[in-house]
Amino acid sequence: MNSKLTRGIVVIVVMLGIWYCPVPQGLSQQAWHLFAIFAATILGFILQPLPLGAVALIGVTFAALSNTVKPNEALAGFSNTTIWLIVSAFLFAKGFIKTGLGRRISFKLIEWFGSSALKLGYTLVISDFIISPATPSNTARCGGILYPIVRSLASAFGSEPRQSPRKIGSYILATTFQADAPIAAMFITACAPNLLIVAFAQDVANLSISWGTWALAAIVPGLLSMLIIPYFIYKFYPPEIKETKEAQRVAKEELNNMGKMSRGEWVITGVFVGALLLWSTSQYTNINATVVALLGVCVMLVSGVLEWDEIIEEKGAWDGMMWMGGIVGLAGALNKVGFIPWFATAASGLMGHQDWLITLAVLFLIYMYSHYTFASLSAHVTAMYGAFLAVAVSAGAPPFLAAFGLAALSNLMAGLTHYATGSAPLYYGAGYIQQKDWWNIGFCCSVINFIIWIGIGSMWWKVLGLW
Repeated sequence: MNSKLTRGIVVIVVMLGIWYCPVPQGLSQQAWHLFAIFAATILGFILQPLPLGAVALIGVTFAALSNTVKPNEALAGFSNTTIWLIVSAFLFAKGFIKTGLGRRISFKLIEWFGSSALKLGYTLVISDFIISPATPSNTARCGGILYPIVRSLASAFGSEPRQSPRKIGSYILATTFQADAPIAAMFITACAPNLLIVAFAQDVANLSISWGTWALAAIVPGLLSMLIIPYFIYKFYPPEIKETKEAQRVAKEELNNMGKMSRGEWVITGVFVGALLLWSTSQYTNINATVVALLGVCVMLVSGVLEWDEIIEEKGAWDGMMWMGGIVGLAGALNKVGFIPWFATAASGLMGHQDWLITLAVLFLIYMYSHYTFASLSAHVTAMYGAFLAVAVSAGAPPFLAAFGLAALSNLMAGLTHYATGSAPLYYGAGYIQQKDWWNIGFCCSVINFIIWIGIGSMWWKVLGLW
């Protein structure tokens, strides 16, 4: 039997098995049926009997066809601002590559730090860290700002998705994406859900966490993650080239050949710097990050840097929109019909009579790895953070330990899957990293980060007198 057909049958059987199981107490039939569709869609993403976009489209269509949700609810994910931010990030990258600005930046980075692949990895991570306090969107930062540079850097080394991806491209993409998760946990303003977490901690545990307290608590585990993750990936998923000193000489020659910056490069520079400034000041201007990104695309169109035909031919952007929009829509509907709150309550209720240390450890693990079923950090935090924090505190766990541990995990889980956060489909969609490798790297990095933040981090917070 055809392999794809077999995998497709497995997906359908799993969906029907869940669909016809007795509905758990406390759930509506609608919520249970939607979970069956969602679970089958996630399994379809894993087994891939069809391309991801096709799997998502089938899931969304069946949800509406079966009257499990209304058509406008099934399609709601395609109007999600994060989805359009992803599309815009693909187009930013196209502008960087077309004008040659990405190539110029890449060669300059190689000239300065290109003596080894490992140094390049650390350089990109440090760049992410420097801009993170002023960029309250990990999607905008990791996707819109860093991705075009990382992608161009890979090309500068002759490492393309279909030709020598493991030469260096796979390593620097994996490193940049995985390191962004702990960096997002280092500042209240480094990731949008962090602001929501502060409000939940105040409401649920009467705990006030200031910007300075958050940064102080996160600095030690955050720096450890920044130090260890690039080196771990370097060993676990090594680039084919290690020493790249010859590339520094080539980079100097290429920069000389390129000459002065062209008009197109200056336009892209203006768009890039302008977007960075608007993203970093969004808390004052109240301009949405996606609107900023779309404005940048409009400027590229008006200036002639990008043509409309080039935009509609950007397959990665529209493919990412299709599958990510589908899963975000289903996840949002799952929350709306009450499944996710029910899951959070049921999972936390099982811990009610245990010692607080055991209860907290189990809650941390459930909270972290239940993100395999989520396509949004914000949705996960909204659905589960408050309930889990309430159970932990009621079991006797120190409020700060519980609140900040869950806060850290709310960011660290972003590295688990290729749909876990807004920038994930951008890096995965580049085609450098196979899905099996992505999930293996994501899981291993999640374990490392868990040990650093919950293990060493909790001791650091104790030293600070926070619990």
